[in-house]
Amino acid sequence: MQMWQLKRKIHPSWFVALASVGVVIGTALVPHTSQYYFGSIIWVVVGVIIAAMVLWQRSAYLLVVIVIAGMFVGLWRGSLLRAELTAYQNIYGHVARVSGTVTDDPDVGKHGETLVRLSHVSIAGRDVAGKLWVSIQHSGDIKRGDIVVVSGMVNKGFGSFAGSIYQARMMQIRRPQPGDVARQVRDWFADHVRLGIHEPQASLGLGYLLGQRRALPPELTQALVVTGLTHVVVASGYNLTILVRLARRLFVRVSKYLATLAASTMVVGFIAVTGASPSMTRAGLVSGLSLAAWYYGRKFHPLVLLPFAAAITVIIDPTYAWNDLGWQLSFAAFGGVMIVAPLLQRYFFGTTKPSMIRQILGETISASIVTLPILIYAFGQFSNIALLTNLLILPLVPLAMLLTFIAGVGGIILPGLATMIGAPAQMLLTYMTAVVDYFAGLSWAQTTIEMQSWMVWVAYAAIIAACVYLWRVTNYNLRDSNIVE
Repeated sequence: MQMWQLKRKIHPSWFVALASVGVVIGTALVPHTSQYYFGSIIWVVVGVIIAAMVLWQRSAYLLVVIVIAGMFVGLWRGSLLRAELTAYQNIYGHVARVSGTVTDDPDVGKHGETLVRLSHVSIAGRDVAGKLWVSIQHSGDIKRGDIVVVSGMVNKGFGSFAGSIYQARMMQIRRPQPGDVARQVRDWFADHVRLGIHEPQASLGLGYLLGQRRALPPELTQALVVTGLTHVVVASGYNLTILVRLARRLFVRVSKYLATLAASTMVVGFIAVTGASPSMTRAGLVSGLSLAAWYYGRKFHPLVLLPFAAAITVIIDPTYAWNDLGWQLSFAAFGGVMIVAPLLQRYFFGTTKPSMIRQILGETISASIVTLPILIYAFGQFSNIALLTNLLILPLVPLAMLLTFIAGVGGIILPGLATMIGAPAQMLLTYMTAVVDYFAGLSWAQTTIEMQSWMVWVAYAAIIAACVYLWRVTNYNLRDSNIVE
């Protein structure tokens, strides 16, 4: 009897994973509950006590209980923010003077208006929680990190935004000093890249290297959407993974410490340059935890790492779990990279270590599979040519990033020879834009599909079932999956 009980003991990491799942579920449920039910700190105390008791017993029968413990914490944290957001109820439908900090590079709308996202919001001189989405006519020169003051009618928000203002009137723009230094360095480097590479190829290369999607011409942006290639020109885990792997592989021959330091510096620097968006927050956290595990000779199981990272992000900002499409796609993509990709590699190629090209293609296809249900549900469109265009473009992206970087350095050191130094990047990026333009112009490139929410759940149930089948057939240990290697 005692031996049977010992066999039923579960490793603590799985309880951590399930508690993290509970935190995410609890936070996501907050918009459907009353903030007054779970706003007390007592729910955190109850959750922690239950979790401690479960970890002490570590019985398989208590797996559901640890999820509930995590839910209490998530409900508490989300309820605190939701209570703070009630301040907007008296503002909706009224014209107000609003100030806030621009958190990301501005977008350009369909009619030429400037679209900005504001944090550290103050309305009529009163600080309020949450973020605002604002469209501004005749905005002037707005950069990330600027403090702007606008006037307009405050409407209900959408997604993770607490409120929105359409056709706001610009009152004031203030650029703090020294301001967003990382953004200034990025823009300075981008200017030197453009000395050696012509447009629109320069913007595409900067999209690969720095995640500057908003610098792309609207026509190229739409073509990338049609061809299913948007993911390679946004500040995402894909770009960061390439840079982290490069840094680790370059310095690991010198020492493990130097490799970890270089890769960690790359993570911090890339997030500083691109901005701490939901996808970059997730990517940086997952990459940092993976690097730490690799340095200390440990292994993170993806089914532990991903929920744990998700729980940390929603504790920091509960709005990620409420309806943030970027956050959802980010974790879905990493699930494809860390779970689906290695299972497919083992199923089709056995124990042979994949080459760089095969690894990139496998991870891209896997990420596309896992994110597809969310994308179809959100946008109602499916790219018929995404697989082909990814096969033609993705293996060359690391080279394009390297050549774009060389072109920028050349523009700084030898501006007179910038065109010559940037010629290899110009040729490669011209090939890429030609591929994108050609396939985006095909009449059958995209299909409109409507997907109900229950269909999304069915699709993910099928993906999970396929993963379980591949895992049982290959007997692959997912602990060996590490994004930094």
